[in-house]
Amino acid sequence: MIKIIDSKIKLSELEKMASSRFGNLVKAVVDIEKEIMAIDGELHADEEALLLEDGSLQENLWGINIYPGLGPDERVEFDSVINLRPVDGNSTRGIENEIIRKKILLIINNMIIE
Repeated sequence: MIKIIDSKIKLSELEKMASSRFGNLVKAVVDIEKEIMAIDGELHADEEALLLEDGSLQENLWGINIYPGLGPDERVEFDSVINLRPVDGNSTRGIENEIIRKKILLIINNMIIE
């Protein structure tokens, strides 16, 4: 079940989500403006749709994967089909803008309680 996280989440909760769905990762979509994320969906697109319904703007949404078994500097992977937005200057599944990547890391690291 997809959840919107707007405050803190325990690393142990992310580990449970990962083991129950994909084994070692949790998919997430981060709203870099509202500093919230949707997690635990089968597809980034499902999480994106929930955030859009909740009032997020498309240009603020970025798909990532979180690997809770890794350390804070390695646990975020910037890879999602929803990131393919050539019109917005992002022509890959990754996130090409360094400022956006840093903002996502800051949001994620502030939300996860070790």
